[in-house]
Amino acid sequence: MKIVVLAGGTSTERDVSLSSGVMIYKALKKNGHKAVLLDVYLGYTGEDIENIFEKDEEWDKEIGGISDKNPDIEQIKAMRPDGDKNFFGANVISICQASDVVFMALHGENGENGKIQACFDLMGIAYTGTDYVSSAICMDKGITKDIFTCYGIPSPAGIRLKKGEKAKEFPVPCIVKACCGGSSVGVSIAQKEQEYEKALEEAFRYDNEVIVEQYIKGREFSVGVIEGKALPVIEIAPLQGFYDYKNKYQAGSAIETCPAEISEEKTKEMQAYAEEAFRVLRLKNYARMDFMMSNTGEIYCLEANTLPGMTPTSLLPQEAEAIGISFEELCEKIIEAAVK
Repeated sequence: MKIVVLAGGTSTERDVSLSSGVMIYKALKKNGHKAVLLDVYLGYTGEDIENIFEKDEEWDKEIGGISDKNPDIEQIKAMRPDGDKNFFGANVISICQASDVVFMALHGENGENGKIQACFDLMGIAYTGTDYVSSAICMDKGITKDIFTCYGIPSPAGIRLKKGEKAKEFPVPCIVKACCGGSSVGVSIAQKEQEYEKALEEAFRYDNEVIVEQYIKGREFSVGVIEGKALPVIEIAPLQGFYDYKNKYQAGSAIETCPAEISEEKTKEMQAYAEEAFRVLRLKNYARMDFMMSNTGEIYCLEANTLPGMTPTSLLPQEAEAIGISFEELCEKIIEAAVK
């Protein structure tokens, strides 16, 4: 198949996306596909675009790893003076239209918020992951929490705050996070009242709306779902602090156990909540739900990830591997579900 792996972009998760893109690209090449790795924002300005899928080119050779700092997005935007008029880089749309399917390796804003999916729908471009409606719903953590509450999926109690609005009091410790952020960028734990204002200030750097919710002391888990069926539960135990950007993507920063060492009853309960979240959020293809389990055994669903990471340290591939699905096979399953 002719497949475009779409990565990069201008979100705070740009580096993560590029790392996912490289892994997926290599897997697709190994599987015998004619794959091209494109940066959705920077595009491609090379020659002979009509035969781009026949090119013997190492598309991943200039892609680096993930640093422990957020990428300099303004520097990326400066490379495209016309970026405010057209998000898509040179020839991205035409190359995607020439493919059989686009493998979405994008994360964060303009990747997971549904805008690109909506554009592709209008142009008849097939893509992996869920559609534009469910992408937009899940990108907004406030809306996601409202839907969880409506359908009886337990979620931490919380409030929403808009930029410029007077900060409402909230019991500490609490979690403060950007409403539409990802990869734990703009997330803080306010242990004391004096840390609350600072946490709000940090979150508002990334979004005009933030979520403040109760701090759940306990263990953190994640459950991937492919076409409505839950994968094994994985537990994440950071060696220091919480599961922030650094602990997610720097190898050796967290201990990940799959299948998680919890009772069969709790495993089934968490998987059932993951499948129900997949259903009520109208998700398609695949996704990943994040959970906390308190020290007294209560389970809380935190959010849904519509384009889970596919990096060397990502959770979904580890969950698939636990039931004998290799990374290459996982990519094939995702593609098959997308074109079906």
